[in-house]
Amino acid sequence: MKALCVTPERQLQLRDIPRPETPMPGHVLVNMDACAINHGDKTFLKLPTAAGNAFSLGQHEVWGASGAGTVIAVGAGVPAHYVGKQVAIYRSLDRSPHSIGLWCETAQVPYTACLILPDHVHARDYCGALVNVITAYAFLEEIIEAGHRGVIVTAGNSATGHAIAALARQRKLPAIFLVRAEAELAVLRLAGAEHVIVTSEGFTAQLATLAEALGTTAIFDGVGGDLPGRIAPALPMNSSFYLYGFLAGAAPFSISSLLFMMKNLRMQRFSNFESDTVKKKDKLVAALKALEDVIDDPAFRTKIGKQFHYDQIELAMAYESQQGGKAILVA
Repeated sequence: MKALCVTPERQLQLRDIPRPETPMPGHVLVNMDACAINHGDKTFLKLPTAAGNAFSLGQHEVWGASGAGTVIAVGAGVPAHYVGKQVAIYRSLDRSPHSIGLWCETAQVPYTACLILPDHVHARDYCGALVNVITAYAFLEEIIEAGHRGVIVTAGNSATGHAIAALARQRKLPAIFLVRAEAELAVLRLAGAEHVIVTSEGFTAQLATLAEALGTTAIFDGVGGDLPGRIAPALPMNSSFYLYGFLAGAAPFSISSLLFMMKNLRMQRFSNFESDTVKKKDKLVAALKALEDVIDDPAFRTKIGKQFHYDQIELAMAYESQQGGKAILVA
């Protein structure tokens, strides 16, 4: 079968590899419908040691962590009802040396890397979804356990931002979403987000008032750059930054030690791989089961930009959409 594999030089190469026939215990075989190219697919290809090698390759060095397809066979120990079901996959949720990455025709992954989709949806619409949904779920679980009762999301109009918005709304958890433009504000408002702020000149005064009123002391930062430094003075006492993304690249930010001390600020990275939701198998199974009931919320669908075939991988990796759509790989 055709597969996109990683060379020793960290390039992607289209190869013919053996098609798996019988899944290993605890694993499923999935006929892949489509795979979204997420930010992490590009980043970790060039930085193989980042995030504890979150994209460990498994068999045949096949790349790809996010996708969707149909389960065609299950190994020993896998619930029988997975057979024939459409699933969204985030391979990194449960790493295995027997895994075959998703950028191929038939993948092999642990069943705990899969979320069963409702029969009435199209798998392709969720080919990049599970990474965002499980990140949002694990983050909210972590901050609630830490005693936070509200959240500020810096990349408010990102896929993960939309996932947090949907899950926070279901939990009745106050949430503020920061966006760069009025058009993004309109999109989030249409999706049901109540508190959205455009990061234009003078926005921090509005943020300070709203954050204090809502008690939003957990900051999910997917941007970086100078934004954390800009919003820090507007945060309530005992606020915590959870650094997750780096859309602003390597640009640094600064927060004075005096402000840290006066507001009792905290700062840490957030990794879904290090969360109890993902690390503890019973919690991961429970999370996937809980998300099955809400995954058809439009907020969780993958925003598809353009589709590419495997032999167009260079074009697919270079693709950027001004509207936030993702490049999608199809066999």
